[in-house]
Amino acid sequence: TMSRRYDSRTTTFSPEGRLYQVEYAIEAINNAAAAVGIMASDGIVIGVEKRIASKLLAPPKTSEKIYRLDQHVMCAVAGLTSDANILISNARHGAQRHRFTYREPQPLEQLVQGLCDLKQGYTQYGGLRPFGVSFLFAGWDEHHGFQLYHSDPSGNYGGWKATAIGSNNQAAKSFLKGEYADDMTVGGALELAVKTLAKTMDVTPTVESVEFATVTRSEGGAVVHKFLNEAETKALLDSVHIDAGEGDA
Repeated sequence: TMSRRYDSRTTTFSPEGRLYQVEYAIEAINNAAAAVGIMASDGIVIGVEKRIASKLLAPPKTSEKIYRLDQHVMCAVAGLTSDANILISNARHGAQRHRFTYREPQPLEQLVQGLCDLKQGYTQYGGLRPFGVSFLFAGWDEHHGFQLYHSDPSGNYGGWKATAIGSNNQAAKSFLKGEYADDMTVGGALELAVKTLAKTMDVTPTVESVEFATVTRSEGGAVVHKFLNEAETKALLDSVHIDAGEGDA
């Protein structure tokens, strides 16, 4: 096929103007464990699917899907975690350099754009493989308040009210489009995140298979990151009625 002649390196355009290797990297992420991000009026919710490869694996000490980048921003990952680790480290360093230089937190979009510039470079120079990872960034800054961004291996990024990455993300996005409301609270967004993950996952969400985090602000104005513990996650799952057929979407 024609694609075979033009997919051996990221730097070669096909006659239709496509970069097949970058498209394949994006496609690989469509098979990864899902992550969903939802903006609420008073914060942002991130929900992720945790896939357990083996019962013999020691449980991770910290989340392998949700990472804190700085005091005002966290991210969720879908794709190759090892690739993500490089980019997360880069983002953390960039955020700290900005904080050290300007004595203030880095504006969120600037942080995202810096990371995406690095990702883009890996689609333009020979001999390099694109980073096989997509991110959801959730945070707050004084310029634009709460913000949710998505980025993919091409270096593209965009701001969203609600979106999903990973497996069955199209079904998740269709569901969010119908169910999302601008005036949602964090509580409502958490419930919507559960229902959305139920749509994307092959199994019904359980405490072991999903994880949730929120970004909110305290009364004093500080940005607060919260990971729901097992008891809170169980209470959330119990409070949301999931039809038995919903997990098969």
